[in-house]
Amino acid sequence: MTSSPIDRTLAFTIPARSARGRLVRLGSTLDAILSAHNYPPAIERVLGEALVLAALLGATLKDSTGQLTLQAQTEGGVIELLVADYRGGELRGYVRHDPDRLGELPADPSLFALFGKGYLAITFDQALTGERYQGIVPLEGTCLADAAQAYLAQSEQIPSLIRIGVARTPAGCVAGGLMLQHLPEGEEGRERLHVRLDHPEWEHVAALGGSVREPELVDADLPLETLLWRLFNEEEVRTQAGPTPVKGCRCDPDHVASVIARFPEDERLAMANEAGVIEVDCEFCSKRFAIEPLAA
Repeated sequence: MTSSPIDRTLAFTIPARSARGRLVRLGSTLDAILSAHNYPPAIERVLGEALVLAALLGATLKDSTGQLTLQAQTEGGVIELLVADYRGGELRGYVRHDPDRLGELPADPSLFALFGKGYLAITFDQALTGERYQGIVPLEGTCLADAAQAYLAQSEQIPSLIRIGVARTPAGCVAGGLMLQHLPEGEEGRERLHVRLDHPEWEHVAALGGSVREPELVDADLPLETLLWRLFNEEEVRTQAGPTPVKGCRCDPDHVASVIARFPEDERLAMANEAGVIEVDCEFCSKRFAIEPLAA
């Protein structure tokens, strides 16, 4: 899957303020993921937010083969399940929702209207070490970014700020996001920053980062470097290009067949439909695979 110049990740540090961050913008990659589903606007927006969030958090993985997965589930919400994941720059995601109940909501429904009582699970899988850890937080606030900030405060214990925007334009859907974090000082004899949420350096950086506006995040004609300069032009900022985001569904017929082949023959036959084949759907890209039960 190729990407457009819009699809970018930019990492940065502000050494004098002990801060680091990332900017992400998605264009053709987001369109490619959304085009497989024909979602209504409200669902497009929430999946766009989730994909940007996955890219922001996934870029923190030190292992490029590691995977970051976001999963939002609800109890009786309009959205039943939302999944987005990131691996080495590759993004994928989907949403299960109730179209009839969604039609009863206003055009711009709140997070609670979509999810009701729900939670967000954030899972990091480190492929090289085999380590896996997960944080779970309630879906509270006005957007997914609020829930992610709560996760970072509780699990990572690092002051963080996340801002995300999604917009439908004549040229397609564009989404962007900013994540800003204060690095722990951790020197011997000094208090770690995660117990100093009112640290003056963090308050300064957070005030600057928090001034970013949604139109800036989704402006395809505004380079990420220019946006970064607007926010922190009085600071020394060091930048480094991150992985280019691309659509990356990992389903393929051979892999699906190999998974089916692990089941006993009688179970494979029981999976077959009236035509004598096992139909497997990929919820990420909406592809359907027809597998011969005995050939598998």
